[in-house]
Amino acid sequence: MMAQSAPQSLWVATLRQMLRNKLAVASLAIVLLYTIVALLAFSGLIAADWKAEVGGSYAAPSAQNWFGTDIFGRSVLAKIIKSTEVAMSVGFVVALIAITIGVALGALAGYFGGIVDECIVWFYTTIASIPNIMLLIALTFILGKGILAVYIALGMTNWVELCRLMRGEVKRHKDREYLQAANALGASHLRKLCRHILPNVLHIVIIRFSLIFQFAIKSEVILSYLGLGVQGSPSWGVMIDDARVELTRGIWWQLAFATLAMFLIVLAFNILSDALRDALDPKLKGK
Repeated sequence: MMAQSAPQSLWVATLRQMLRNKLAVASLAIVLLYTIVALLAFSGLIAADWKAEVGGSYAAPSAQNWFGTDIFGRSVLAKIIKSTEVAMSVGFVVALIAITIGVALGALAGYFGGIVDECIVWFYTTIASIPNIMLLIALTFILGKGILAVYIALGMTNWVELCRLMRGEVKRHKDREYLQAANALGASHLRKLCRHILPNVLHIVIIRFSLIFQFAIKSEVILSYLGLGVQGSPSWGVMIDDARVELTRGIWWQLAFATLAMFLIVLAFNILSDALRDALDPKLKGK
């Protein structure tokens, strides 16, 4: 029973520290709001008819259309909501892919060492030596356009830092007393990794998840702006790209609201990542 209460008290203490940080609470509320909007858009409960014409071409924001309309008379608000679904799905799927690859390779390298460690270190060092944006664009050209290509390209380029961190932490933990006790009891390598080591480095995974999430959102906007991202669906990047021509005609609302929507979620994730790091990283406790 005592073995089970220790992790619980750690998470309770972390939650209390997070709740004392008003900026972190506000950021979490923004993330939850975006998540709810994305889920409602995905289920078709809101913004399902974003292609519908709701007013005249380039109608300014008004009581009828709060965010105005685009060149085809479509609601900019509906496009923002549908773009939120795209952005949040990209962030979640990319973070999941990157976390899976980074944790698996980093844990194997740190635990087994030797030739396994050398091969994995060579692999992630080679990936890290290529400029990220160049690798990203190259992968999207190879995979083609579309949301699936964005998932794979971003997932395959965002795991290196986590892999490096996991390798170092696993190497640090594998010689500790609790691992020696597990060895004495005849625990398998898989059990020692999954049952004993990984729970002790979970804070790194959580922090990196939030960082990868917001980086994936920004990268998707860049790819869509360059015409290599999402096809057939609204995206903040596509809306910003469209606004280049619109600004010369004084049409500011599509750029303004798309940029604001992206700014809020990226800022919220940055603040939340810092708060999670302060609350979960043992090296920062008491500072």
